[in-house]
Amino acid sequence: MSTKIERLDAALAAALGARLARCTRALGEMTVVVKADDYLSAAQTLRDDPALKFEQLVDLCGVDYAGYGDGAWQGPRFAVVAHLLSLTHNWRVRLRTFAPDDGFPVIASLTGLWPSANWYEREAFDLFGIVFTGHADLRRILTDYGFVGHPFRKDFPISGHVEMRYDPEQRRVVYQPVTIEPREITPRVIREDQYGDLGTEH
Repeated sequence: MSTKIERLDAALAAALGARLARCTRALGEMTVVVKADDYLSAAQTLRDDPALKFEQLVDLCGVDYAGYGDGAWQGPRFAVVAHLLSLTHNWRVRLRTFAPDDGFPVIASLTGLWPSANWYEREAFDLFGIVFTGHADLRRILTDYGFVGHPFRKDFPISGHVEMRYDPEQRRVVYQPVTIEPREITPRVIREDQYGDLGTEH
C-alpha cells in the first residue's frame, strides 16, 4: 500500500508530465520545479486537476541564490516559490520556478489563479526586484516610495543607499546619502587563534 506522499508524487508526475523539470521529496514534503515558461500552466493544473486540487495558495516568496552553497550554485540567480495547499486531499506542495534573466528577473503572476498571491508578489517585487507579468498593481509594499534598490538581494549593502531624517529648516523628511562608514566585523572567535583558550597557565 502506497503512502500519501507517494500518491502525491505519482499524481504530480501524471498531471504535469513534460512540464515537470524536477520533483524532489525531502522531510515529508514535495517540491516541484518547472521552467518559467511552464509556470502559469503548471500552476493552473495544480489547482484544477481533480487528482491534485490545490485550491489555496498559502505563501509565495522570492529567493536570491547568489553565493548559495558557498558559491557552488551554478543555476539562475532568482527564484519564486509558491506554497500550495489542497483542502480536498489534505496535502501540500512547493512550486518553484527560476527567472531566466538574472539582470531583469521576470515571472508570470499567479493572481489570476489565486488572488491571495497579490501582496506576496508585491513583496517579492519590493524586496527582490522580481517583476510579475500580469499583476494588476505591482508596486512596493514594505519599503518607502523613495527607497532605492531591493533590500533582500544578496548584493544590497547592509547600510542601504540612502537614509532619511527630519530637516527642521525645511520642516519635512529629507533623503540623503548614507553617512554610516561601511565596516565588516569579524567575531573574536574567528580572528583570534587563542580566543577562549582555557588551557593557558596564569
